[in-house]
Amino acid sequence: MLVVLGYIVVCVAVLGGFSLAGGELGALYQPTELLIIGGAGVGAFIVGNNFKAIKATLKALPLLFKGSRYSKASYMDMLALLYLLLTKGRQNGMMSLEAEIEDPQSSEIFTRYPRLLADPVIMLFIVDYLRLMISGSTNPFEIEALMDEEIDTAEHEAEMPAESLGAMGDGLPAFGIVAAVMGVVNALASADRPAAELGELIAHAMVGTFLGILLAYGFVSPLATVLRQKSAEQSKVLTCIKAVLMATVNGSAPQIAIEFGRKTLCSSVRPTFYELEEHVRQVKTSAQSTEASE
Repeated sequence: MLVVLGYIVVCVAVLGGFSLAGGELGALYQPTELLIIGGAGVGAFIVGNNFKAIKATLKALPLLFKGSRYSKASYMDMLALLYLLLTKGRQNGMMSLEAEIEDPQSSEIFTRYPRLLADPVIMLFIVDYLRLMISGSTNPFEIEALMDEEIDTAEHEAEMPAESLGAMGDGLPAFGIVAAVMGVVNALASADRPAAELGELIAHAMVGTFLGILLAYGFVSPLATVLRQKSAEQSKVLTCIKAVLMATVNGSAPQIAIEFGRKTLCSSVRPTFYELEEHVRQVKTSAQSTEASE
């Protein structure tokens, strides 16, 4: 919704200001200029990216019009999920988690959090590293190095659409100049026309520069910024999980381990110590009640 709202503000400010200054909005409607700029921009986007990057960018576009995937509540649920898993592993041995991670869809712990279960980024990271921890054949330094490498790879892949859109946005002003130059060439080729018609042709040509800059900095480049922010959110999720699991590998109790994860979160979504403690207490009580009823 913020993207749509921002677009509305851009259009109202630019077109409204032009209209208040006495400009005719009809003069800005130049389909051929849009065709040149937009077509050249899309063509350059295709040339400058491989199939993987193009596919990732198209897949990421719908996410631009959605809110943040990770809220304060979702982080608390994720930390609670890790707490339940690590507590079970501490009480019954890490091998007791094997059934949970081999089939998360049937796991009593994982199914408590369907929203997290439906997130492949979170699930794969948790399951894969719990499996390594269960095997016990890897030392903490190797696990941490592997986590860092995987997070770096995930960051690179998540930023690919942002880089592609950013490059496209950077090129649009230049394509606007191309469209303007072509319009000027067309006007000069018609130099025998009356001055009024010649001035109209030159004005239409100048619209190309205007459209190229407006499309770049008012529409396309801001989308690249939004995608970078979403990429950072995903990286923060993995960093939080890493902090919890590494604290566990180094011998910390589950309650202390999730505190390590909490401290890695941004202040806007970080629960307080008491909020997380209360949430975990409620989850623990609910889990004990479920076990007693069974």
